[in-house]
Amino acid sequence: MTKTITLAQGNGGEENNELISKIFYKAFKNEILERSEDAAVIHGGKLAFSTDSFTVSPLFFAGADIGKLAVCGTCNDLAMMGAKPKYLTCSVIIEEGFEVESLERIVESMKRELEINSAMVVSGDTKVVPRGSVDKIFINTTGIGEITKQGISSNSITTDDVILVNRDIGCHGATIFAAREGIELSSALKSDCNSLYPQVKALLDADVKITAMRDATRGGVGAVLNEWAKQSDICIEVEEDSIPVSDEVKGICEMLGFEATSLANEGTFVLAVKKEDAKRAVEILKGFDVCSKAALIGSVTEKHKKKVILKSGWGTSRFLETPSGELLPRIC
Repeated sequence: MTKTITLAQGNGGEENNELISKIFYKAFKNEILERSEDAAVIHGGKLAFSTDSFTVSPLFFAGADIGKLAVCGTCNDLAMMGAKPKYLTCSVIIEEGFEVESLERIVESMKRELEINSAMVVSGDTKVVPRGSVDKIFINTTGIGEITKQGISSNSITTDDVILVNRDIGCHGATIFAAREGIELSSALKSDCNSLYPQVKALLDADVKITAMRDATRGGVGAVLNEWAKQSDICIEVEEDSIPVSDEVKGICEMLGFEATSLANEGTFVLAVKKEDAKRAVEILKGFDVCSKAALIGSVTEKHKKKVILKSGWGTSRFLETPSGELLPRIC
């Protein structure tokens, strides 16, 4: 553990996990927190509760902005626990001199996304700080959702499950990097930022047997799979060729040496479902325009417990480790 905080400790990977476990979990230790889910399950299993802060740079980017991101981020965490988003708080820290027009655009984006989730902001707080005290605007949203399907947990995955993703991966991280570095792309690459509850609801309405769900934000799909392998004491074997990655994201990864499985997402989630429901789950997801590349990507075994194995099309295998180092700070 370093003596001072580094950017790598906010990347959603190995350093971030160490910071959380050795500082926050140690101080706030309790049974609910230690389950390490996307949202806390409270009130006798009836409610899901989650909070998130958003510091993305730039504030506006292809496919979304910090406002849409703030509502999607919290509502999606609730949806991953089988909960219908209901009530949100909104707290903002605004730098002196920030343009009112930009603030209005951000709030309008939040309003549109709240409508998609049929949720509402019921409380909030606003602070204005001197120039240089914060980078333009930071937003925190906290959400409460009503759990419609109990028992969904990343601590309960077994060899009866298979692993799916709802769409192609890495679009958000690649988009933010391109925008930040001023890379002009002659393509339709944009953030996957999207509200996931409609997709989750469709799966639940069809009675698909879902064991676990998690949106692959900081640290990407690689972080999610490694967290699941450790939490459920299992091995996850993934077929590399089955992981959907767009040509645009592949190009950025090849150009800059990134792994698509480490790039952040804001509308991509990983599912563990019972084997017999996998095909039906993929078909349901493909009914959504943004999920045309939904796919089954792996299986659950006991080969190397607490590890993720990435199997190539050439017949070779390697461990897919939890992302580490300073990848892309401030992507959400």
